[in-house]
Amino acid sequence: MRCLYPCLLVLMIFSTPLQGFAQDLAAYRIFHSTGRPADFSRLVEEVQQADVVFFGELHGNPIAHRLQLALARALHAKNPQLQLAMEMFEADNQLVLDEYLQGLIPEKHLLSEAKVWPGYPTDYKPLLDFAREQGLPVIASNIPRRYANLVYRQGLEALDSLSAEARRWIAPLPIVVDLQLPGYQAMLHSMGGHGNPASSENLVKAQAIKDATMAHFILQHLEKGKILHLNGAYHSKNREGIVWYLLQQQPELRIATITTLEQQGVKKLEKANRNTADFILVVQEKVQ
Repeated sequence: MRCLYPCLLVLMIFSTPLQGFAQDLAAYRIFHSTGRPADFSRLVEEVQQADVVFFGELHGNPIAHRLQLALARALHAKNPQLQLAMEMFEADNQLVLDEYLQGLIPEKHLLSEAKVWPGYPTDYKPLLDFAREQGLPVIASNIPRRYANLVYRQGLEALDSLSAEARRWIAPLPIVVDLQLPGYQAMLHSMGGHGNPASSENLVKAQAIKDATMAHFILQHLEKGKILHLNGAYHSKNREGIVWYLLQQQPELRIATITTLEQQGVKKLEKANRNTADFILVVQEKVQ
């Protein structure tokens, strides 16, 4: 019997119920790219065929975070060699992250020595706990934020002055930035003409060096097994961002994308939101 609401299937996987709106089965729905309703089991079945699975989240959205954990569990059950990779950890914190996952240091040292995001306790700790229990590697894929900020202030050329040690934590230089990609164009337009054009372009280039670096560290680890990469939806929406950089280097890669977005209602996927990913998680828009 087909599940009327895909939420029901997902809730069976969670060890604890969603807080607050757990009883509201219309809080979210999953759709195929074309707008056809999907359920969690179908999503798992299809994305497990990929070499890299991107789950684009809305930072801080509890539904997206619970589904990420559910997906990690489901993919690991089918593929014990699964690796997690996360935008939320910067590459130069890989050693600290590894030491925590291996049980060599307590969590307080992870929290004090890695640049942990504010939402860590509710949003990412459950994923790290799962990885630690199962012995899964977690790849810290993001560029150190100080270098992205350097690009924003001084442009990509400023990276040339970094030491060889510093360059270990970023994508190999030089990188190509296609300012005509729709996502980057939207970022330029969002500036609304404020500030000078160089600053606007540097903002996009700072975004691009993040995308290129995350693609770089994914490729470095791909031979060890399938990767589930967690990132803000912007970094993989419309198969741009990280996905674009991956495919520039390995066009044969099998990539599956999941994106999260808000709508005023979740029963139907709005036309403008179709084809933004292979699967689209629609959550109820917050009331301001």
